[in-house]
Amino acid sequence: MKNIIGAKPSPAAAEVRFLTVDGEFAGQRLDNFLFRELKGVPKTHVYRIIRSGEVRINKGRAQAETRLEAGDVLRLPPLRMAAGGEREGSLPRAPGREFPLLYEDDAILAIDKPAGVAVHGGSGVSSGVIEQLRTARPASRFLELVHRLDRETSGILLVAKKRSALTGLQHQFRERETGKTYLALVEGCWPVNQKVLDAPLARYLLPSRPGSSDPGERRVRVVAKDHPDAMRAVTLVKVLAQVSLPIEPASFSLLAVTIKTGRTHQIRVHLASGGHAIAGDDKYGDFERNRALQKLGLKRMFLHAWRLQFTHPVSGARMALQAELPLELRTLMPQLALDALAVSVPPVTHD
Repeated sequence: MKNIIGAKPSPAAAEVRFLTVDGEFAGQRLDNFLFRELKGVPKTHVYRIIRSGEVRINKGRAQAETRLEAGDVLRLPPLRMAAGGEREGSLPRAPGREFPLLYEDDAILAIDKPAGVAVHGGSGVSSGVIEQLRTARPASRFLELVHRLDRETSGILLVAKKRSALTGLQHQFRERETGKTYLALVEGCWPVNQKVLDAPLARYLLPSRPGSSDPGERRVRVVAKDHPDAMRAVTLVKVLAQVSLPIEPASFSLLAVTIKTGRTHQIRVHLASGGHAIAGDDKYGDFERNRALQKLGLKRMFLHAWRLQFTHPVSGARMALQAELPLELRTLMPQLALDALAVSVPPVTHD
């Protein structure tokens, strides 16, 4: 992607820009391309300049869903600058931040995302992991999330550094060719023989707050297979250790949870639906028990994206990454549980 140098522009057109699309962005939708190119510009404004014809591809009008091709020439209209150099109406620039690195090469990087950090901005969050990474790495031409993690969940998060890597990895996630295993501490003694949870899920909204026109908060629940919004969801569960904590009731179970489908809140809802909510879950857990856990030092949900297996999109090698249990979760665990954790997984490989 490069600027085209032409005749000296007139003052009225001084901020018109022309960009040539290179092969790395071929196949990307126009709107998604502009969200990245016009960082901080509200999406509503991006869609407005597309609809009005101010954005042109090869001198012609285009739609938001138009797929770009290598060599396309884009015309971007002037965007007035506010004081301080920010585009007028834009959001504040995300603060730069690097995250603990698990793996990186020319095509991908894998980070250990902390709990409490959203993967991207939106829904009341000004910026997330991807925006902060882009600010911290201004020389990187392409950084895109391969998949998502809930804000409250810690652990392995993949980021693509090339569009070809992004599409290849997302294909693996869609076709269930990846292996995703989480660690979860749940209330009660999980039945050892209950290994497969195959229960459809459906999204719904809570009632709006009194006096608010905003929609209620999003939730997910288990539904019957013939429910009109049912989405199949399959979760595999293995008990790693039974844990006793100094609260009432004291019994908890440390689980290795592998998901075969990637539904919103899938693990949280599947585990809670059987009476075994994840410790610290403020949406599907027990308020009083969570308050008791906070006094023990658990200030977050005990769900961690522990292991991830996938095929490298360039080399074709099978990879297995692992993110160790964060310190704030390890300190809650008795040594027996940590010992069980240590012997329950094969070594990490970066073939």
